[in-house]
Amino acid sequence: MNLSSTLCMPRSSRALFVLFGWLFAAACAAAEIEVVASFSILGDLVREVGGERVAVHALVGPDQDAHVYEPRPSDARRTGSARLVVANGLGFDDWLPRLARSAGYKGAVVVASDGIRPLSMNGSDDHSGHDSSAGRIDPHAWQDVGNVRTYIDNIAAALAAADPDGADIYRGNAARYRAALDALDAGIREAIARLPKERRKVVSSHDAFGYFARAYGVRFLAPVGVAGHTEAGARSVARLIAQLQREKAPAVFLENVSDPRLIERIRSESGAVAGGTLYSDALSSASGPAPTYLAMMRHNLATLMAALEKQ
Repeated sequence: MNLSSTLCMPRSSRALFVLFGWLFAAACAAAEIEVVASFSILGDLVREVGGERVAVHALVGPDQDAHVYEPRPSDARRTGSARLVVANGLGFDDWLPRLARSAGYKGAVVVASDGIRPLSMNGSDDHSGHDSSAGRIDPHAWQDVGNVRTYIDNIAAALAAADPDGADIYRGNAARYRAALDALDAGIREAIARLPKERRKVVSSHDAFGYFARAYGVRFLAPVGVAGHTEAGARSVARLIAQLQREKAPAVFLENVSDPRLIERIRSESGAVAGGTLYSDALSSASGPAPTYLAMMRHNLATLMAALEKQ
């Protein structure tokens, strides 16, 4: 319809026409790519790359443990209607491909960790002081900032394939975020380098920091393996306490997704200092200290350094 015919309309019809046009334009402007991510950390990375073109829903939210996640009917409906589904991989969220299939999702499940050299939980890579995780793959690859560069590249490529019109935007967002990751990685290395080597050892609730240990040279010991919901045996806990007393580990740390009682027992019996709370498998709420991946890693570094620098 041209301008002259619009002007010839009755005033009420013309107003209605303009209103519908405005609503249509607003709906087009608000159109977003619906993306489902398995857990909060991955959801934040997708948001950083997608920007305003994506609407991201993390199935496992802040301060929630993805190891014990059980899908709800609402999660299945959301997953089935998504344009893109993003998983961590490495055995962390094997439930997501199954959920996607059962929900009728027709696309491919993007694995953000594709291309990362996985860490084996055996031999010299086992930082837990026990063998309950022997032979398993450590899925917590995001604890090495260098690995997250690969996450970002994979996410940007997947978003560009799902939404070619936004490819340049995704590439630009990814480039800016990689620069922030580079600065974060350098900052962590600089801080850890200030610590004497004998103080670069800590205890955490479960074995979630192997990639951080490999990348940055801090030794982590844990009473529980990579899946934090597993039970630590009395014998392995006693061995760990004896090891801490022998090696004089400076501090023990809680995790936001773990039961604090076990780590408190280890702290009290070993004499180690309580170092605070680390964020391992989930972000904090928006009002907490770790609402984004970058904030989480900065918080963890500050918490570690505050305890380990004490004499």
